[in-house]
Formats: sequence, C-alpha cells, structure tokens
Amino acid sequence: MGNLLSPDVKFIMPSDPDVSYELDLGEPPQELLEWAKENIRENPDTRCLIIEDFRDIIYARGECTPHRTDDEFLLRFLRGRKFNMESAYRLFVNYYNFKEDNPEFFDGVNLKSLLRIGCDDLITVPPYRDQNGRRILLYRMGNWDTEKYSVTNIFQATMAILELAILEPRAQILGGIGFFDMQNLTLQQAYHMTPSVAHKIVQILVTSFPMKIYAIHVVFQPWIFDVVYKVIHPLLNGAMKDRVFFHGEDMESLHKHIDPKHLPEKYGGRHPDYGYAPWIEGFGKSEEIKEELRSLGYKIDENDYEEYKSDSEKSESSLHSEY
Repeated sequence: MGNLLSPDVKFIMPSDPDVSYELDLGEPPQELLEWAKENIRENPDTRCLIIEDFRDIIYARGECTPHRTDDEFLLRFLRGRKFNMESAYRLFVNYYNFKEDNPEFFDGVNLKSLLRIGCDDLITVPPYRDQNGRRILLYRMGNWDTEKYSVTNIFQATMAILELAILEPRAQILGGIGFFDMQNLTLQQAYHMTPSVAHKIVQILVTSFPMKIYAIHVVFQPWIFDVVYKVIHPLLNGAMKDRVFFHGEDMESLHKHIDPKHLPEKYGGRHPDYGYAPWIEGFGKSEEIKEELRSLGYKIDENDYEEYKSDSEKSESSLHSEY
C-alpha cells in the first residue's frame, strides 16, 4: 500500500503542537460529523432510528447479555462497522463472547496494578494524535520484564486502554494506530507468543472490539520477530494484513504514514517521551471515566491515583536521569 496520509481529514488535528492529557469526551465537531457521514455512513437524521433498530435486534436474538444498551454505548459498535447493522451486531456479540471467554482480562482487575505498566514504558498512549486525529497505542516490547508482567497483565492493560480510548467519539469514528517498537526483543519474550495468545490478539484487532485499527506500524524488529509474526499472520484477514507495515530502522518509511510532527524523537519525531502520570491524574478527576471503568468490572480505589502518580513521577525522574 502507498502513503496513508489523508488530506481530507487533516482538519481534525488542532493546531500543532497539541499535547493534552485529557480525553475528548465532547460531541464531535461538525467537520468530523460531515467526514463520518461520507466515510462511515453516519447520518445524524437517521442515527437515532438505526440505534433503536440495533437495540431491538440485540434483544430479539438474545445471543448475549449486555451490561449496557444505551444509545451512547451502541453507537460505538455501529461506528466501528460503518453502520452496517449485521456487521455491528456480530461485533457486539463477539465483544461479549470475548469478555465471557477471558474474564481474567476484565473482572475485578485492579486498575492501579495495570497503570504501572505505563510507568515502566511498556505500553503508553502519547498525549497527542497523528496528523489525521488518531490516537497512537505504543508498545515497547523490549522493555517487557516477563517476570514482573505476565501475558495476562499485558492483555489486561491493553483492554483497559482500549476501553478508555473508545470513550472518545473521535476514536469511534476515526479508529486508532497500533505502534510496536520491537527493539531489544528477546527469545524469552518471544517464547510467550503462543498460538492461543496470537488468536486473542487477532480477536482484539479484528473481530471483538469496536475500536477500528486503522494501521499497525512495526519498527526496529529483530530476526526473532519474524518467528513471532509467522504465528500471527495466518490468523489475520486480508484487510488487516494490508494495514500492517514493517519499517525496521527506516524512519523515512514510517514518516510516509505518520508525520514526524506527531511522533516521539526516537522515531525521528519532534516530541520527547512525555510522562504517564498526568494521564492518571486526569482519570482520577473524571467521575464519568471512573464510572465507566467500574461498569466494566475494574476495581478503582480513590487513593490508588495519588499513590500511583507519586510512584510514576519517581520512576520517570529515574528514567530521564539515565539520558
């Protein structure tokens, strides 16, 4: 595939630099709604009727027992499948089947323990978007301490981040970017990539979560990554295979897809590695976000935010002192 820069959606990105640690939970701007009407068939004049029909189908077929069926919740599934009712319904059922089959990823998970993964620079979301307004979910797999964090911990953190990200109407409409830095990936880390783990990754990326993954970028991949990808590749559908891009050490290749104005310095961009603690502080102040997480089964202790923020600031101070 060629250059994925999309001039028709560049209006979505506020004036650069745009660094913010707050989720944008407000109504999408009119320009984005117009883009949605053209690209994902979201018509404000018929949206309420479609949501009502969608809800009726869910209850009539009874294939799952949803914890929510309000308009706001159902809308994210319709947006994730371009308002194709049958596709959105299958996504909805898959979402709940995935939760039922993998309760350890959701039920009673202590959010505080997951947030430490961000402090250790394993999984993070930069506080800015790409040039088309999409969030970037960044994994640095070489930083994975397999004795400290299990595969289940990584899935738990991933699902928590995705559940937070999908709260943003922009993300529901535009989707997001997956970014994997494989520098220093070891055999020990690769060993954990079993067919079962690969299958769950594909479920999250393709069939079972309303966040559309617009593209996946892989950088600094060593030879061992080829072994890992051979496990995943056969499980991907054709559309998803076309959205995976391998760049190695070629940052110019990466910049054909993501403008360096919207990348960390390590990848030829302009941004430093921003700290993770401000995200947590923001979540702790938002009753809407905390209520959403509780409804999904996450354990939230008000004291966890302050304690985690303190720990995170200490860790980040130590990290920066190494450079």
